[in-house]
Amino acid sequence: MRILQLIDSLEAGGAERMAVNYANALVSHTEISALAVSRKEGTLRESLSEAVPYLFLNRKKIVDIKALWKLRKFVVQHNIEWLHAHGTSFFMAVLLKLVYPKLKIVWHDHNGNRVKMKGHDNRMLIACSFFFNRVLVVNEELKVWAMHHLKCSQVRYLPNFTVINKQEQRQTLLKGTTGKRIVCLANLRHPKNHITLLKAFHTSGLAASGWSLHLIGKDHSDAYSDVLKNYIKDYSLSESVFVYGGCSDIYHILQQTTIGVLVSTYEGFPVTLLEYGLSGLAVIASDVGYCSEIISDGKNGLLFNPTEIAQLSEKLVVLAENEGLRNRFGAALTATIENRFSEQAVITDYLNFID
Repeated sequence: MRILQLIDSLEAGGAERMAVNYANALVSHTEISALAVSRKEGTLRESLSEAVPYLFLNRKKIVDIKALWKLRKFVVQHNIEWLHAHGTSFFMAVLLKLVYPKLKIVWHDHNGNRVKMKGHDNRMLIACSFFFNRVLVVNEELKVWAMHHLKCSQVRYLPNFTVINKQEQRQTLLKGTTGKRIVCLANLRHPKNHITLLKAFHTSGLAASGWSLHLIGKDHSDAYSDVLKNYIKDYSLSESVFVYGGCSDIYHILQQTTIGVLVSTYEGFPVTLLEYGLSGLAVIASDVGYCSEIISDGKNGLLFNPTEIAQLSEKLVVLAENEGLRNRFGAALTATIENRFSEQAVITDYLNFID
């Protein structure tokens, strides 16, 4: 089998991580496992295996003929059979199929908010789905939506998976006190809900006892980012809250932290929780999307309502003040991920689905 992953960018995000994870994992299971990026490269480029043939298209517009023919040439060169298109890259995938009809498309939906979107927002996707051979989704709710709306009958839910790269280049040194660091691994954008985390951390009073908060993720230096930075300044949190931007050495960063937090208002299947778990962190996550399928409240972590600042603040204090509870949650979450969301199990199901 010869498979090409297609993604719009390699900036650090859930869909982008999964494109790289699939490309790397499939190297040992297929004749060719390749990856193409249409619009923008990013930090995840460093995580791609050298064994994965790689192409950057530098696509400039919606219909970019030069980029399309560059992609077609790459597909022909490597005799690609399956194009695995992630998220919004489905349109490029369909254009390619029109000029290379024997190609088969599996589209992967990572958008946990799709079921709440208005009908007209998905018109292009529904039209393009006539050309899909398979559809993958990251939770059961998306599966129901896809089976009802898309023009492809072959739909499968597969959980996300992640791997730890312990050989990554160590670059980022976190500020603050060892053993008292809280991390939020999420790009600075809606719906990641960072402001709720900032307010909860501030009201918790944990900074006074040496705890610090570390925001890791792409900073677009836009209005969303400005709100966060102004809050940090206005409430004199610059000595306890740190913004780092996008980083590639995620495992190294997580090894320096104690508590992992996810505060999104919606999620599909959060790869971040898998990364926290494989790094042994105690975790607090918003009770949205598939989070509650990974985190069992009070057993391997804590869940909260992402609109309730006081609730998050209280749970931050509970974990910060109870090392035994943190250790128990961390070990339990690691076991959950290794048992239910392993690379081998997901890849086996994936190959059976598209065979």
